[in-house]
Amino acid sequence: MPVLISAVVLVGALCSLDLILTLGVIKRLREHGELLAARAVDRPRSAIELGEPVGEFATHTVDGEPLGRATITGTTLVGFFTPTCGPCKEQLPKFMEYARTVPGGRDRVLAAVVGDEDLAAPMVAELRSVAKVVTQTRNEEPLGAAFEIMAFPTVLMVAPDAEGDVVVTDDAVDLSRPTLPV
Repeated sequence: MPVLISAVVLVGALCSLDLILTLGVIKRLREHGELLAARAVDRPRSAIELGEPVGEFATHTVDGEPLGRATITGTTLVGFFTPTCGPCKEQLPKFMEYARTVPGGRDRVLAAVVGDEDLAAPMVAELRSVAKVVTQTRNEEPLGAAFEIMAFPTVLMVAPDAEGDVVVTDDAVDLSRPTLPV
């Protein structure tokens, strides 16, 4: 009988210790959750920010059209994607649907696909119907540098300001809402 009582006391003590440790872990998880939530609000920027001017760039679309900051003459939707990015593949159909509603059509939509040309080909083929498309490698990104791209996917709205400089007018484009006719 004393062995049984000792075993029950030991199991009770272990369960109490386990409960105390579990409560400590739960407390730490709550603290980490609050820190992560705060960090999400202060998210690091993924590109040039609202109101900032776009840098100079000179490149060509996959169709051979010259493209530079001066060729952006009206409100333009700009998207940056890479074929190896899961979120890019998820955003691509939304971007394309949104692009179809942009006033001015294909002339007011610019898409950059960054990465290996062979991997980018299917994405480029899809985007060509709704946007002027630029392909770039990670080593050579004149468009990415001009827009200060740091993450993929990135979707921006840009337009010339009163002085004629192309500036970011929306750095958090909601692709789930269709554009309104201008």
